Amino acid sequence: MNTTEIFLIAMLIILSVPYLIWRLGRTEYFAPLVVVQIITGILLGPGVLGALFPAYYQFVFNPAVIQSLNGVAWWAVMLFVWIAGIELDLKAAWQHRRESGITAGLALGVPLLLGCGAALVMLSSSLGSGWMGPKALDWQFVLGVGMSCAVTALPILILLMEKLDILRRPLGQRVLRYASVDDVAIWGVLALILMDWHRVGRQAAFILAFVVVGALFRRLMQRLPQSDRWFVGLIWLAACAFGADWSGLHFMVGAFLAGAIIDADWFDQQQLDSLRHHVLLVIMPVFFLSTGLRTQWNVGGAAVFFAAAWLLLASVAGKLIGVHLAGRILGWQKGEASLIGWLLQTKALIMIIFANILLDKQIITSETFTALLLMAVASTMLTMPMVKPMLQRMSGLLGRGA
Repeated sequence: MNTTEIFLIAMLIILSVPYLIWRLGRTEYFAPLVVVQIITGILLGPGVLGALFPAYYQFVFNPAVIQSLNGVAWWAVMLFVWIAGIELDLKAAWQHRRESGITAGLALGVPLLLGCGAALVMLSSSLGSGWMGPKALDWQFVLGVGMSCAVTALPILILLMEKLDILRRPLGQRVLRYASVDDVAIWGVLALILMDWHRVGRQAAFILAFVVVGALFRRLMQRLPQSDRWFVGLIWLAACAFGADWSGLHFMVGAFLAGAIIDADWFDQQQLDSLRHHVLLVIMPVFFLSTGLRTQWNVGGAAVFFAAAWLLLASVAGKLIGVHLAGRILGWQKGEASLIGWLLQTKALIMIIFANILLDKQIITSETFTALLLMAVASTMLTMPMVKPMLQRMSGLLGRGA
């Protein structure tokens, strides 16, 4: 078979297997299709399928096919992160800055500290050298893993709240504010971790150019008809992603900045929602597969699973403790902090994207990446089973604003 035919076989597997598992297994309650696609990507990776059927794995996922899939995955994740940046609503967060600042700060800070502690324990273990990447300093590894435990996946949170029918309710809008503030902090910390002192001149040039050109870009977008804004926005996305990667920050940092500078109300909200859904439907499954292809178990499967459980504990406990502290300070009703905390601990895609960048920059190893990926999947699978019963018991909280 030629490369095109094998590529199409790979696409057939990528699109059909997760769908059949999701539909026939009726996993929607605890594992939405997005989560099933991520798990399938892990199963199709070298640690599972590659170990069981090495000849078949090498035939389907040969270097030429992987290169083609990676190109699709890069553009998919750039679009997804760009949309996540557009959906940030910092204006609403500023209007409720005391409440948003306290909640978002504690919801990010506490799991960050616990995650950094978990990372230090990993480094001090007998397998410490197997967790940290070859180009990482200790502080980069610790901060990177700590921030992975603190991440909230804003786009997936939106999808889950849509399914729970709370997205447009006052409670849902509050949760979005908290997640939006944390999203900005997450990408800021990532930029700090990726700061390359050998290329600091390039990075400073990119940031300066982004500020100057970004101001001109905003003026241009406001004058364009809405139909043209989509095309110009995509050109801006490609330019920012290139600039960030050229400077050494990473193309996904540029993609997020490209979206963050755009106001969501420049677009029709239904079209923006539709674009997000179609990106998830059409091309993000390729990213999930390419993510699964990067998983490794060389330090031992038991060690990777133990690390994933350790990081999950730090992540979930940190998020719940942080939000409960915020609830005490702000005088929330009983049960409110638990509900919001379980929503904000959703990881999934943004953490996986974050971990992909750390792996690309060799700050973490493939084994750490695998542990973080398992942690993200488990975190997201916990959300619906924990939140849905709470909503049924506390339906009166849905209309509670700031």
